[in-house]
Amino acid sequence: MASQTHDLVVIGGGPGGYVAAIRAAQLGLNVACIEKESALGGTCLRVGCIPSKALLESSERYVEAKSSFAAHGIKVGDVQLDLGTMLKRKDQIVTTLTKGIDGLFKKNKITRYIGTGKITGAGSVLAETKEGPVEISAKHIIIATGSKPTVLSGIELSGNRVGTSTEALTYETVPRHLVVIGAGYIGLELGSVWQRLGAKVTVVEFLDRILPGMDREIADDAQKIFQKQGLEFRLKQRVLSAKAVGEKCTVELDGNEFIECDHVLVAVGRMPNTEGLGVEGLDIKRDKRGTIEVNDHFQTSVPGIYAIGDVIRGPMLAHKAEEEGVACVEFIVNGYGHVNYDAIPGVCYTHPEIASVGKTEEQLKENWIAYRKGVFPFMANGRARALGDTEGKVKILADEKTDRILGVHIIGPRAGDLIAEAAVAIAFSASAEDLFRCSHAHPTLSETLKEAALAVHGQALHI
Repeated sequence: MASQTHDLVVIGGGPGGYVAAIRAAQLGLNVACIEKESALGGTCLRVGCIPSKALLESSERYVEAKSSFAAHGIKVGDVQLDLGTMLKRKDQIVTTLTKGIDGLFKKNKITRYIGTGKITGAGSVLAETKEGPVEISAKHIIIATGSKPTVLSGIELSGNRVGTSTEALTYETVPRHLVVIGAGYIGLELGSVWQRLGAKVTVVEFLDRILPGMDREIADDAQKIFQKQGLEFRLKQRVLSAKAVGEKCTVELDGNEFIECDHVLVAVGRMPNTEGLGVEGLDIKRDKRGTIEVNDHFQTSVPGIYAIGDVIRGPMLAHKAEEEGVACVEFIVNGYGHVNYDAIPGVCYTHPEIASVGKTEEQLKENWIAYRKGVFPFMANGRARALGDTEGKVKILADEKTDRILGVHIIGPRAGDLIAEAAVAIAFSASAEDLFRCSHAHPTLSETLKEAALAVHGQALHI
């Protein structure tokens, strides 16, 4: 058996893993990364964040060409959908980005092992590659194996008929009727894609609301907008089963109700992907869901073994995993690494986009934190008017006594880009006044943040 020695071995080449590997190499470590897929980037880049955003962008352009261009004085005639070209564009974007990470690994002299990794003891990993097994010795090991879709009992996965987000990115034809199980980010984004392209989409959710965990007011606004767009919601409904028979699918709900459709997307969340890592035999502590327990420095219960990203606590977000990867290796090398979890934004890339950072109103009320609220609508913003995209608003929550910004929630055009300013404000403990005292270029969408901050003090200028 071949053997190799490295300072650090990262198991998993997704956003957390590959960023950790690059940062560690920058800090002078001899780094190896074990990834079972030939393409780096993990679920996010290959079959998640990036391909879904490509389809969201293309499908939105399709809707604009059909319904919005005329208002701008642009006549395009009969708009036709070329789904094959749309899917090809999506795949080309993914290929370009995965090759880019390959280039970064070569630039930083990171050793790649294409295969699976199993931790056989502290400081020891067995990599099973096509060329044969490799026994790797390393002082430090980072587990960054990400997550996989959760599947409810009673649901029989069947290719792209009853499938997960991976299959929903590759439908060869537009579904006649798509049933989405789960009203979270993934279900709403992919449901929106296929609804725009012509499918009837029914979203079934066990809870009494969409977007669990997001600010309730913003989520309720989003549901109303999505319903106007054509999405159908079935809330407070338990799915008992879902199965495919030939080219048809049946979804069974509580109350002996059945929905007939031709595709089912199961989007009820994700769970840590830790099988086959060898954690069971190493006394690495995990909870009932398989989440690996770590301390504030990402150390597991076994010295020298760390974990980051979707396999540990917190939101399963690519950028959260990246921050943890950097903080983890900086702790290993320098003895210090930190992630401010209050400043990790979340974005749902529907239209309009929805973005959030910090505390929701519900969380502040539950913890008896006195706050003031400032709200500003996009319909009163000049740039939004020029774009013809005025649905939504910005909401800022600030501490009643100190004026410190505690949470920012946006539904509207380019919310995913606008939320970055709010994340910086929270990270630096800025007040609402700090934000509105900063000049914002006119006319820009960012002025809505300034106006919402002014509204916290009852001083909004343009409403």
